[in-house]
Amino acid sequence: MTPQSPALLLAPSSGIASRLGGEVVPDDIAIADPDLFAIVEDERQRQQDCIELIASENFASRAVRMAQGSIFTNKYAEGYPGRRYYGGCGPSDAVEQLAIDRLRQLFGANWANVQPHSGASANLAVSFALLKPGDTILGLDLACGGHLTHGAKVTISGRWFNAASYKVRQDDERIDLDDLARVARETRPRLIIAGGSAYPRRIDFAAIRAIADDVGAWLMADVAHYAGLIVAGLYPNPVPHAHVVTSTTHKTLRGPRGGVILSNDLELGRKIDKAVFPGTQGGPLMQVIAAKAVAFGEAGNAAFEDYARRVRDNARTLGDVLADGGLRLVTGGTDCHLQLVDLRPFGIDGQSAADLLESAGLTINKNTIPFDTQPPSAPSGIRLGSPAGTTRGLGEAEYKLIGLMILTLLDAARNGRTPDSAVIDKARQQVRDLTAAFPLEP
Repeated sequence: MTPQSPALLLAPSSGIASRLGGEVVPDDIAIADPDLFAIVEDERQRQQDCIELIASENFASRAVRMAQGSIFTNKYAEGYPGRRYYGGCGPSDAVEQLAIDRLRQLFGANWANVQPHSGASANLAVSFALLKPGDTILGLDLACGGHLTHGAKVTISGRWFNAASYKVRQDDERIDLDDLARVARETRPRLIIAGGSAYPRRIDFAAIRAIADDVGAWLMADVAHYAGLIVAGLYPNPVPHAHVVTSTTHKTLRGPRGGVILSNDLELGRKIDKAVFPGTQGGPLMQVIAAKAVAFGEAGNAAFEDYARRVRDNARTLGDVLADGGLRLVTGGTDCHLQLVDLRPFGIDGQSAADLLESAGLTINKNTIPFDTQPPSAPSGIRLGSPAGTTRGLGEAEYKLIGLMILTLLDAARNGRTPDSAVIDKARQQVRDLTAAFPLEP
């Protein structure tokens, strides 16, 4: 019998067949849908053979993936535990309450909603609860490490609301609280957003809350990137300071792809519950909520704190190697899981760097840097992260090697040169050796 792919784990099956409406359907995806199975196998092989350096990606555990492929896929459960619009929701109530309780305990929050389908969905629900179209919002400038959903003109947040932005200082590229306060006084935002997708330093949530209070604004902290480090006590927890906190559940939290919302204000939580459902979403994805519950349980284990510490240390090690080799780290380093790297010393743009590194099996993403003069399609920087590799078991010695590989490849393409194929081949073999030594599925 053809083996099942470990990349697409389903609920336990007989290994033979199921009956759907009288039709006998093979349980094994390799037999039931060979076209899809081939694509899944391609992705499984890609993940096994490449070193994942995208800061927003991670590898969920087999238990998380099994929960996401579980029988909860079949259940429609509009509403909330004890307040559903459908029958047969007893187990759904139990699994959602389990996820809520575990999440609240992780962050020390009084209230939580685990239904958002993504971080963007979570942010939209908060906006729907707290704002009216045309209200002013204030978020970190996208080019300074902010996120699309914090007011970028190509998103709902930038088209439905009057979006203003604050920046980082030019001298040290840290968030400029004076600029934030100045813009807040000038624009009088209804909502201030703290957080980003490419900001490598600690955020002073207490200081930003003081600014929000001064201008009568809500404060939303988006900690999608930092959540796992917060749980481990390695990054400031915004829950005591922000009116509301949003996050994804993958990235450093290492769960399924999804979103959550937290608050200490129960009345505000009830408003946001209504904004999630029926305001911006229909029925929750109960199978994903089940997987979130598993991930939150894993994050509450003592081993997770050690994992998070290694994530931070590995990111710093990688950055140190790159800086010693002549590249510039935005802000001079990191307090978290990511490094934002300025490629201008090597005369190469972010898109070219990403293409070159991927050809050797190193997966990254291009990224703008503060005050970038290059277009977003070919920015001056790249963003590198350590969560996924650390999950595989890579340590500081391996991240030193990865840093040296990156330097060798980028140096070969310095100032528009075409890299020698032998340089790429050597790096590709080094990547294969590392990934073989640290397999995803032992």
